Amino acid sequence: MKYTSILLLFITVWLSAQKLPSVKVTGTIEKPVIVSLEDLKKYETHQITSIDILNHKLEFKKNLKNLKGVLLKDLLEQVKFNAASPKDLSMFYLVCIAEDGYKVVYSWNEIFNSTAEKQAMLITGTGGTSIADNKEGITLITPGDKATGRRYVKNLSEIIINKVD
Repeated sequence: MKYTSILLLFITVWLSAQKLPSVKVTGTIEKPVIVSLEDLKKYETHQITSIDILNHKLEFKKNLKNLKGVLLKDLLEQVKFNAASPKDLSMFYLVCIAEDGYKVVYSWNEIFNSTAEKQAMLITGTGGTSIADNKEGITLITPGDKATGRRYVKNLSEIIINKVD
């Protein structure tokens, strides 16, 4: 009985520590948004058959295959930017932050004024498995980048939207 209680306690603590991936969107927007992995399943899915991850020297680091995901643009469509006019949107930028503190930056125009195959994408599945089963969590990648590893954000946790003064 004693061991059963200890095992149940361990399982309860372990399960409570396991959180499903989500991304918090905050900043110069009407209201903050938290997007869960379940929420991402509601968006149109895009696929990448294969992409090489290259560092800043364009050296090969790894290859990712059979990626499924949603465009960052589609996710941000639900966010109301605090802009007085559409012209002001060109002054916005996004800071995308990983759980470990790694940060990358995009301008509003990079997200909303690029062709689909070059746009930033949130990976929700790779190699036939869900990101929930992957240690890299929700991952951000920009297929249009030459040095794809520079903006390859594993375990994306937050997007802060700011406006240039």
